[in-house]
Amino acid sequence: MTSKFLRSVLAIAVFSMISAWAQTGGAAAAPTGAAGSPATASSPVPTSSGTKLGTINIEQAVLATNEGQRDFEALSKKLEPKRNELKGQSDELEGLQKQLQTQGDKLNEDARAALVKQIETKKKALDRAAQDFQEDGQNQQREMFQRILQKMGQPVIIKYAQDNGFSMIVDTSNPWPQSPVLWATEGVDITKAVVDIYNAQSGVPAPAAAGGAAKPATPKPAAPKPPAPKPAAPKTNEPPK
Repeated sequence: MTSKFLRSVLAIAVFSMISAWAQTGGAAAAPTGAAGSPATASSPVPTSSGTKLGTINIEQAVLATNEGQRDFEALSKKLEPKRNELKGQSDELEGLQKQLQTQGDKLNEDARAALVKQIETKKKALDRAAQDFQEDGQNQQREMFQRILQKMGQPVIIKYAQDNGFSMIVDTSNPWPQSPVLWATEGVDITKAVVDIYNAQSGVPAPAAAGGAAKPATPKPAAPKPPAPKPAAPKTNEPPK
């Protein structure tokens, strides 16, 4: 899921995570070579002074965790009844609009005015319900994302960087030019290593897809999208799928 609201959440959450770490003195280098330390990242980039740089797609990392897949899937199922309800309202509104198109010229003035009023009333109600549904879904997604990111921050990402001698880890969730990273080799990316460590520590099993097959490692759960009403012509919004 790469979505606008998640990117905003990401910027806020990452800043909070790093600020909290700095305030608690987390910047001190952790001992390396300790038992149970993660393996060294492949091909880190050294600068001329020997500084090791790495990259991580934090948005992808959060959504790729077993916990993230499980929780976002559970949220999708939780919102499904309301999504279907809104689709029903949208279908009803579309039916009234088609009725107005096909029969409007055959109705007397009072009947046509009543139908138009009914369409306007239902459209306003659907607009409000759809907006509430979208805001509620986004708020719940934001809470899930921040909760996982908080647990992934210092305990996993920062510790991994310290244990493996990195001086800087840059987030690549947003493409350049929103991100300062224009280009980097795959070998410096620590996203998979962080996800693997997080999964091992969380103890949450990988969710299985239908037929017992494992889900993709980096799913993109879509933000819940409410259906928007369909005007008679032209159509500018589509009902939820």
